[in-house]
Amino acid sequence: MGSGPSKERRGSSTQAALLGQEEPAESVILESSKYMVVSLYNYPTGHPAHCRIQVGERLNVLSDEGEWWKVRSSATGNESYIPSNYTAKVYHRWQYEGLSREKAEELLFLPYNQAGSFLVRESETHPGANSLSVRKSSDQDRLSVKHYRIQQLENGWLYISPCLTFPNLRALVDHYSEVRDGLCCLLGEPCFIQGSNNVPVVTGPLPMAVRKPTLNWKDMDSSMIFGKDNEDSLVSEGLKEAIKSYRFMTEDCKGSSHKWDS
Repeated sequence: MGSGPSKERRGSSTQAALLGQEEPAESVILESSKYMVVSLYNYPTGHPAHCRIQVGERLNVLSDEGEWWKVRSSATGNESYIPSNYTAKVYHRWQYEGLSREKAEELLFLPYNQAGSFLVRESETHPGANSLSVRKSSDQDRLSVKHYRIQQLENGWLYISPCLTFPNLRALVDHYSEVRDGLCCLLGEPCFIQGSNNVPVVTGPLPMAVRKPTLNWKDMDSSMIFGKDNEDSLVSEGLKEAIKSYRFMTEDCKGSSHKWDS
């Protein structure tokens, strides 16, 4: 994710908002015309193994025929007709249109999601407002998802805590991705969507960390540092270059060379 706003900018933003000064504000609901479509239910309903479309899959809309859409799953390639209200539009990978609180929790419990996974959705209880839903632990418990209402000032600026305001949702998400500032945890990856190319890449076991023995500088001489390169050398190339640079600078300052002993 992009870096959050600086402290100076956040401070001035807060001050301007509290004073009611007019600032350019983007739409609270949708900030972009680009979106993806995500399935909210298994279809046909029944055993998951028999479903052509499963919850949490990215869908390509092949034809829009009123209340029924013909779609293809980006995750499996399966095609099916499904009710249009079985889907939601997603902007920026994290901003959902037409998503309930209960469905948000279900999506955040999908595989690959972990503590910090999040999404922004329209508030059910406050029309026109948004809520931030964050998974705060790996437990499969509804209580492990925390919901925060995103309030809006008269000038269009947004906030969760009145002391921190933001011109748009992206700025809010960027900030809480770097600083908790009262949230249950830092925002991590957006809620996982199957077939959206945001699958964690695992290429094999983690490499073993190889730690070289601690150097005893008293037992070392210059030949061990500046001698012929050796794969088994206890001194890294970076350290060798640093020492060479130091010698060059000190010799230049003193106007004469000197012997390096330890």
